[in-house]
Amino acid sequence: MKVAVLCEFSGIVRDAFIRRGHDAISCDILPTEKPGPHIQGDLFDYDWTGYDLIVAHPPCTYLTVTGNKWFKPEFRNRFPDRGRQRNDAIEFFMKIIKIPCNKMAVENPVGIMSTVYRKPDQIIQPYFFGDAAQKTTCLWLRNLPPLFHCKDDDLFYKKTHVDKGEFIITKSGKKLAKWYYDCAKEKNRASLRSATFPGIAEAMAEQW
Repeated sequence: MKVAVLCEFSGIVRDAFIRRGHDAISCDILPTEKPGPHIQGDLFDYDWTGYDLIVAHPPCTYLTVTGNKWFKPEFRNRFPDRGRQRNDAIEFFMKIIKIPCNKMAVENPVGIMSTVYRKPDQIIQPYFFGDAAQKTTCLWLRNLPPLFHCKDDDLFYKKTHVDKGEFIITKSGKKLAKWYYDCAKEKNRASLRSATFPGIAEAMAEQW
């Protein structure tokens, strides 16, 4: 297939498709972190006609529920543009949805798009696919089946019998996945948190 992976600079999903012989390319405003077919630029400046599959990862900073706290009145002076930034993010998400392509998957964390657009077709976790981590991920699908949970040569397994990774309890009493918490110490924490886990990328490339 001819596959476009939009809003990806890690190359993780792109390379999973390439390993299976597909003609895959990634596109992002940032350069690719791994050598491979990549377009650096605004995805809407390019014509995606003729692609068999689009997998998109719209920026989630202003869409995710974890950012809702910044909309509270006490933070209004600190983040006066938050409302406009969220509206811009919603518009960006919906422009991707409207790209004419027969098969499409759009990925985002749990957030406002479940209300503004529609509920996702599937909600998955990295530990469903062999990565010892928790990261609730929503998938909006067009002419694609939900991903079945696989591990070790596609053997089915139960979600309750997998390693979900380590967790920590913050001073406020909030429980967070350790990998997510550790990213806060890094300058590129947003990029690290947004990257697709390898197991999910492999499942996409194998099943779609």
